[in-house]
Amino acid sequence: MSSVEKPAGGPGEGIEIELLIEDEGWADPQWGDPLALVRRAVAAVAARLPALSSATSELSLVLADDATVKALNAQWRDKDKATNVLSFPAVELQPGDAPGPLLGDIIVARETVLAEASAEQKAPADHFCHLVVHGLLHLLGYDHIEEAEAEEMEALEVAVLGDLGIADPYEAGDGAHID
Repeated sequence: MSSVEKPAGGPGEGIEIELLIEDEGWADPQWGDPLALVRRAVAAVAARLPALSSATSELSLVLADDATVKALNAQWRDKDKATNVLSFPAVELQPGDAPGPLLGDIIVARETVLAEASAEQKAPADHFCHLVVHGLLHLLGYDHIEEAEAEEMEALEVAVLGDLGIADPYEAGDGAHID
């Protein structure tokens, strides 16, 4: 199932979201409306980042299963395991750079998100929003390889999630297990 969300106004109004649901489990009511959650997450990131706020770009988001994400992770990152979220930027950016017409792709693994949310006692929809924010920041050039970069990215994630009314995922020290 695929749908396209046209911008509605406000921060991030120029970001068109192409949502592809590849795993039927995403239709479970616990997720609410995934497209609405993605739109809120994108708007919250755009409200904090001027380069995204004024951009006209397309974002592709795939809601997949662990098997799909495991295959992509093996192919592109040489890691033969599922992970919660993968990001593939259309163009390599540095933090603060204005994105072009294509931001890139974010792929989220449903079973991994559910397992992590359960283990960390989080609402699945909140954890999903965190991973969308995390993936979008990667598309915008943020990373967490070096400690200083990780601190900057995590601080931005925490601020954006706070704007969405979602608790700090790193507060308890167990984080979101994002690699």
